[in-house]
Amino acid sequence: MRNQVKDNFSFFLLVVILFSFTGYATAQKKSKLIVGIVIDQMCYDYLYRYQQHFKKNGFNTFLKKGVNCRNVNYNYVPTFTGPGHASIYTGTSPNNHGIIGNAWFDRQTETTVNCVEDLSVIGIGTTSSACKASPKNLLTYTITDQLKLSYPNAKVISISIKNRSAILPGGHLSDGSYWFDNVNGTFTTSSYYKNQLPDWLLEFNKTKNANTYLKDWDLLYPIEKYMAGKNDASKYEGLINGKTSPTFPYNLTALPSTDFSNFTISPFANTLLTDLAITAIENEKLGIDSQTDMLCVSYSTPDIAGHVFGPYSLEMEDMYARLDREIAKLMDELNNRFGKDNFTVFLTADHAVVPIPQMLVDMKLPGGYLNMATKKEVLKNSLNTQFGKALTIKEINQNIYLNRQEIDSLKLDFNTICQFIVKEIRDWPEVKAVYTAQEFLNNEGNNDKWREMVRLGFDAKRSGDVLFILQPGYLPIHDESERMGTSHGSAFNYDTHVPLMWYGGGLHPKDIFRPLEIVDISATLTHLLFLQRSGAMTGEPIIEVLDNK
Repeated sequence: MRNQVKDNFSFFLLVVILFSFTGYATAQKKSKLIVGIVIDQMCYDYLYRYQQHFKKNGFNTFLKKGVNCRNVNYNYVPTFTGPGHASIYTGTSPNNHGIIGNAWFDRQTETTVNCVEDLSVIGIGTTSSACKASPKNLLTYTITDQLKLSYPNAKVISISIKNRSAILPGGHLSDGSYWFDNVNGTFTTSSYYKNQLPDWLLEFNKTKNANTYLKDWDLLYPIEKYMAGKNDASKYEGLINGKTSPTFPYNLTALPSTDFSNFTISPFANTLLTDLAITAIENEKLGIDSQTDMLCVSYSTPDIAGHVFGPYSLEMEDMYARLDREIAKLMDELNNRFGKDNFTVFLTADHAVVPIPQMLVDMKLPGGYLNMATKKEVLKNSLNTQFGKALTIKEINQNIYLNRQEIDSLKLDFNTICQFIVKEIRDWPEVKAVYTAQEFLNNEGNNDKWREMVRLGFDAKRSGDVLFILQPGYLPIHDESERMGTSHGSAFNYDTHVPLMWYGGGLHPKDIFRPLEIVDISATLTHLLFLQRSGAMTGEPIIEVLDNK
């Protein structure tokens, strides 16, 4: 139904535009550079809740001078970093691009596989296992791949703190995908891309790294300027390594740390990434010729901190006040270097986040926790009683993987076991809905919103045999210590509703309120770049962005 309404609306708009804007295709100006900014874990309302802290050249550039798509949602679950970045840049959902989570269970190796794991490659200049990574698990190609296919001279550079947030946007044909190395505190890549780092990055790493950028984190403004100023010592927040309370100031330079985790949770990691982006523009000579290039920048730190402190914390309010300055620095660089009509930027998020469930409980709002460790034992006992064996191998992201070989050897009926598990899980009060893989394969069941979102996040070879989603406001935990802090991954608006704003390229300010999906971003970029639709793209172009009137 949503697609039909969307198709009808898009067709109507297209007809209006074509008749009112003669010569539109030739009038649209091709940008020298397109920059994609993805903020890891950004709720839509941060744009307005924190706006009092924003200067004119940061987020307000988009809010006041850009195209603001105010009703954009993810159309699938799970809403995690890997699937989010893959969906933004492929223009399709996990059932097509295959990135069904940050990790999944591999039935052949019987191990959990990271979404960008590639044991056939090595990190460049590092011993970090996280650098054994590439886009090989991405089953289709990205808008950045399509750009390289159509115009081999175009350059694509992708950077982030997290490896998956640099690798998936850059696609398979990236000219350079670089991420933070937790062993050395510098930026690196893998042998999938290069045998050595470029000279400019080696020089950057010498003087601009975690050791030189780390400093103590105090509030940017007087505490009375913050909405969350009275809640600094919140009992719902987690702790930074070596800190005994979640309160300012964070004397990061004095706190003990065996790695760079205290740096990557700090706003200064955003500063380092911004400086890398500006350095990459200059040294990779992006946007200097007639062929459009792309730069993909993903700010990971808001997510790293957001898991610990939650969306209503003083820390996150200050984090976004400071991130606004990083966005402003990057936008100033683009405006000064290219002029506002010669580049295009989109800004969005890979997911948002659930309010801390324990806080919801204490406020008498719906929410809570499902202890997966306890529930898995209950399920195994029920299966053992009914069938004489536990029959499950793994649970990850509310996907239950069954021991198919054992089921076959015992000559048990697979579908009977799946339906038994469905009945058991459906009785858990924390669960909203439960489905079997088979019903997605057979296209069975009602196409209600929740089922459709699970289906779009499902891959037959990578997903579990039984999948379920929790009630609104609930999170899965594995021990009671996880009650502090929060996470994401659900089908609900607090996880799916994210910002999407565009600036530059001759765009005129406007707000768009009609429903849009995250997969529509690359479908829109297709026309801004004058490209063929890429791979398995299912998104629809946002016509109001393409209409410069």
